[in-house]
Amino acid sequence: MALFKALYQYIFQFLRTKVTRMQFLMVIATLTGFVSGMVAVLLKTLVHYIQHWIEHIPVTKFAYLLFPTFGLLLTVFIVKRFFGGHIEKGIAMVLQAIARKSSFIPLKHSYLHIITSSITVGLGGSVGLEAPIVATGSAVGSNIARITDFNYQERTLLIACGAAAGISAVFNAPIAGVIFAIEVLLTETVVSYFIPLIISSVVGALCSKIILQEASLFNFVLKQTFNYENVPFYILLGLLAGFVSLYYARTFKKVEKKLHSSTLNAYAKALLGGGILMLIYFIFPPLFGEGYKSVKIVANGDFRQFSDNTTLFSLLNENWALIAFTAFIVLLKPVAAAITIGGGGNGGNFAPSLFTGSYLGFFFSKLINTIPVIKIPEGNFSLVGMAGVLSGVMYCPLTAIFLIAEITNGYELFIPLMIVSSISFFIVKSYEPYSMETKKLALEGQIFTHKKERNILTSIVLADMLQEQYESIGPDKKLKDLIEVIKRSEKNIFAVVDNKERFMGIVELNDIKQKLFQPDCYNSVSIKSMMKKPAAILSTDQDMHTVMEKFDVTQSWYLPILDKDKKFAGFISKTKLFNKYREILASQGDLYE
Repeated sequence: MALFKALYQYIFQFLRTKVTRMQFLMVIATLTGFVSGMVAVLLKTLVHYIQHWIEHIPVTKFAYLLFPTFGLLLTVFIVKRFFGGHIEKGIAMVLQAIARKSSFIPLKHSYLHIITSSITVGLGGSVGLEAPIVATGSAVGSNIARITDFNYQERTLLIACGAAAGISAVFNAPIAGVIFAIEVLLTETVVSYFIPLIISSVVGALCSKIILQEASLFNFVLKQTFNYENVPFYILLGLLAGFVSLYYARTFKKVEKKLHSSTLNAYAKALLGGGILMLIYFIFPPLFGEGYKSVKIVANGDFRQFSDNTTLFSLLNENWALIAFTAFIVLLKPVAAAITIGGGGNGGNFAPSLFTGSYLGFFFSKLINTIPVIKIPEGNFSLVGMAGVLSGVMYCPLTAIFLIAEITNGYELFIPLMIVSSISFFIVKSYEPYSMETKKLALEGQIFTHKKERNILTSIVLADMLQEQYESIGPDKKLKDLIEVIKRSEKNIFAVVDNKERFMGIVELNDIKQKLFQPDCYNSVSIKSMMKKPAAILSTDQDMHTVMEKFDVTQSWYLPILDKDKKFAGFISKTKLFNKYREILASQGDLYE
């Protein structure tokens, strides 16, 4: 290990002396893209072989229904045994690291998601690999940046490079990888970010293109071109996709929360989740696993029959049975995904969103085609539906547009993709300002949003702004005692605390100036008679947005801060806070400057 460390330090030091800092960043972006791309290929290959093994194992017809339970139990065991019983998952973890942890992601995230998600998804969990791949690629970028001594801005960029390469590799869609990184991870983007992102994304795509077989890649061949006469139906699909996205998000969070809040232990939750999944998969087999195989069938317009294990759908004629079957799949996919995550599995909602959108588009077009005088292409609507639900669930309309455009090997559907994605995103955004994965953290100020001022405040830690070198005095002390404090202090505000260090009030120098020149008051005037309540009181657990709001409301320059026991912790200065704000703002310039 020591030899490896010495070797890479020598190589990086040699490169630094031979190239400019920006050229060095390009080299590291290429390395990040390669490692992240290879990790994505490894994860896809692991899942492919696990699922191939399940399909060809010599067991009874319905024995595969037991594998999701086994996958959840094994994932829970690994997390409890090797990772302390809990792991931070998905895109929210990456965003929180950027905003609150100076873009440092622990090294374990570069491998734990590969292990846990491959087991969860490979053995039939109804979630996707994209969020684990983003988390892993981001961790790769963060840790490569760490060993090369990059600053915060450069670390953040390499996190985005790793994520872009991961998405690019798993879909063979380099443009979508770049746009995903910009749209989801980088709330502040400058021109100089594009070149490293493009390099990483292209390298990631090449990894999958060269190593993975064509059958493993997620792509389609359009059978029908875009017909402008179908625009009204695409508008209707966009509206439907928006409300289905809302349904998806709210249903997923509700079911996941119910499992998480259960008093059952982790293994019991896994057994319960696995049992429910077994029932769902028995009735609706396409929900098994991430579902890309069935998505290909639907999006290629080849979905003609399904396994009716319960014979319930045989009561309808063939066409209406297919419509009813796909409608139930659309409604149950978020439930299956939530049970998988709530039961202890590791995965994300990227693939389930695409799956839901594909079946939604097929359901919609199939339903419209029951009208005798209308005939719209079911395959095209399935593809466009994927973009609509992905846009609405993940809040990434541009990623959705370019992803589907790239995996169809052309831009024939660009207009309907734009229509459906934008309408879906507009509807969801009207009801929920933040995506389901980031809502809680965004409201708590734990991650960056697209509001620049709020992001800067989020990056400021209250503890760093705390000024502790303030003198305090007891309420029973006299004016002469305060004068002694003033003599050895450069401050003009003093905290009054009791003998248990509990805060009682403040004394400001401006309020007592006259008394300072009245010696007869020195022994008669008590601190208690001179103290006053501050305009506002802050606590150590409050975020900087609240702090700034209280400064604005009170027009104060200093406010006291108390800890959880109501003891005086220090003052915060508006001047110091503004100086820190300007410092961060100045550091967010273009990397080329």
